[in-house]
Amino acid sequence: MGAKDWMLFYASDDVSKVLRSSPSLDREATRAFVERLYPSHEIRQIEDGDLDHANPPDGTVYAGVFDGLSVICTGDAANDSPTDLPPRFLREASGRTLYLHAMHSVVDFFAYAIWEPDGTLRRSFSLSPDSGVIEDLGTPLPFEERFLAGDQEFVESLGDDHEYPFRFHPLDLGEAALRALFGFNFEGVWQEDDPELEDIVLAGYTVTPR
Repeated sequence: MGAKDWMLFYASDDVSKVLRSSPSLDREATRAFVERLYPSHEIRQIEDGDLDHANPPDGTVYAGVFDGLSVICTGDAANDSPTDLPPRFLREASGRTLYLHAMHSVVDFFAYAIWEPDGTLRRSFSLSPDSGVIEDLGTPLPFEERFLAGDQEFVESLGDDHEYPFRFHPLDLGEAALRALFGFNFEGVWQEDDPELEDIVLAGYTVTPR
């Protein structure tokens, strides 16, 4: 497993539906979106990215505003506790559902959270082998249930690592979250109607504090 991402999705429509539609990037709205999220920063446009490369380094973001969906890939979404997300990112949701998804394969870290359109936290869950369960708020979603119940399939996927602190691999849960929430995976089984992530163009920017 080698997937890494730190992403925020602001959705007024079904995320998977929007991504499957090969949406067109609104560059003017995207620039304004980034400026709102980084108001005290110098913002400089760089080469475009795409949704298949969702783990930009510090000081760089990739973003896109589409009909029914805004996306930003930023290290600010990579907090151990999703509820530590800076408030300005929550305010931007403004009546939309906000999803956070973050994975780091080097340390087997996974986190996700969902805020309702009224700003209420619906679910936040994060964990890593070194830190254990870091945050566990709200009711688990259906895609989590087999993992949290210690389904034998996921136990067997750990192989001979009997000292592993969980009965599943966090990155497997992370991929299940991608499928359930957004309709795609970075790694794993490809489905016929999956969006081509390389075709989801995101505008690139450096964001430097003034």
